[in-house]
Amino acid sequence: MAELKHYTESIYYEILQTAKFCKTLGVQVFDKFNLGISIEEYSALDTILINDNICQRDLAKLILKDRANTGRLLDSLDKKKLIKRHVDLKNNRLVRRIKITEKGKKVLQDITIKVSPLYEKCVEKINQSQIETLRTLMKTMRNQLSEVVEIQI
Repeated sequence: MAELKHYTESIYYEILQTAKFCKTLGVQVFDKFNLGISIEEYSALDTILINDNICQRDLAKLILKDRANTGRLLDSLDKKKLIKRHVDLKNNRLVRRIKITEKGKKVLQDITIKVSPLYEKCVEKINQSQIETLRTLMKTMRNQLSEVVEIQI
């Protein structure tokens, strides 16, 4: 009989632990610099930038948040005038589309300039080829997981 492998020896455990460290780092960096937005707002803003005119439901899928949490993030970004929302039609239904404002682009750029050196320092001992390989493997794994995992968004 094969020896059972412990969960703490699995790739899932390693990914989860790494993700927790990454999230904690993000929170600490954003708190340290007092950037005016949270790491979650930053992530949503960046996603909106590269997905211009996205609707809330599609944004929620990309940032893996339910629509209620996504709505709260958008309300906060809207109050800060970092995004604009407008009504549009999609499949004969009214949807709210989201665009990043010029102020939002500037805030995103300023924050990226401040936090990038800290993030780069965390991976400075890993060469670019290894980072790209890891990104590819993570995307492949995430795509496979998305076929079996049910996420309610």
